[in-house]
Amino acid sequence: MTEQAEQTDQIEQTERYAGRRVVTNMALSLDGHYAAPDNPLDMSWVMPYALTDVARDHLASLWEPATTALLGRVNAEGFLGFWPTVIGMEGADPRDEAFAKWLVETDKVVLSSTLGEAPWERTTIIDKSTAEVVTDLKSTEGGDILVLSSASVIKALLAADKVDRLALTVFPLFLGGGPRLFDDGLPAGKWTLASQTAGEHGTLALVYDRVR
Repeated sequence: MTEQAEQTDQIEQTERYAGRRVVTNMALSLDGHYAAPDNPLDMSWVMPYALTDVARDHLASLWEPATTALLGRVNAEGFLGFWPTVIGMEGADPRDEAFAKWLVETDKVVLSSTLGEAPWERTTIIDKSTAEVVTDLKSTEGGDILVLSSASVIKALLAADKVDRLALTVFPLFLGGGPRLFDDGLPAGKWTLASQTAGEHGTLALVYDRVR
């Protein structure tokens, strides 16, 4: 690539991501589901793959540039009930502990119509539409806005075409049913592959950027 082409590419990248990026992360089975059909809250199928180097490094690449975590209520209760316990845990992987510290210390926005106040530090509860909340967040200063495995939030953002970076970890098993992340009727659009990594047990980490 010539120097002029590199400069043009850098300008295009800067224009593409002027302001804060909305980054979403979700684990999917090979047959396209993010939860099992019989018990959507049972994520035990994820665990053998989530503990791989590929999955841990993938998550680190997403949270390190982020300064805000955006979650739905159910995921907030799950994430913030578990991850703080990893800090100082004997034998904890340093990458897991680093993520846990980031989650505790970063600003968190939880979308909920039922929570009156936040039981967690550095957390704001908002009862507004997902798209409206993201528009407000993008108008402020800061790094990436990271949506952590909150399917309802991600689906709403995809439907509103508010996702700038789509991160997926694909695990090599069929769940045979259950909810899907990509519904029919999503806005048409192009995506470019920003990174791809394959690792242990056939885990595949994919990152796509929205082309606007």
